[in-house]
Amino acid sequence: MSNLQLKRGAQFTGVSALASSATLVCCVLPVVLVSAGAGATLASLVTRFPQLIWLSQNKAWVFGAAGLLLLLSALVLRWQRGLPCPVDPIAGRQCQKLRQLSVALFSFAVLAYSVGALFAFVVPYVSLYFGTHA
Repeated sequence: MSNLQLKRGAQFTGVSALASSATLVCCVLPVVLVSAGAGATLASLVTRFPQLIWLSQNKAWVFGAAGLLLLLSALVLRWQRGLPCPVDPIAGRQCQKLRQLSVALFSFAVLAYSVGALFAFVVPYVSLYFGTHA
């Protein structure tokens, strides 16, 4: 397997991690800030970065795109798993390290996506159901 193929797979995994972190920004960050009593901080963030509103309004598209990228990344990682690393000892170690890094990055991306989905789609309905009544 060439280093170029391995690097492209790692780059694709990095893109999926970036997309998954967008789900954290759109859905987890506002909930955490408001829960911590930092609503003013959230208001200043939204004023400074109005794109946060767009991410929150279009969270279904954000999660759909991130999920698709995660699925494609999983397929790339599975495909790379069956490819041999170079025979050269140095290149072989680099190949193995890059594979491990890709798997760790993919795991982080899946975790970020899951936390984002929890805060975007589950927590609002649970809080409505178990919310306090004044």
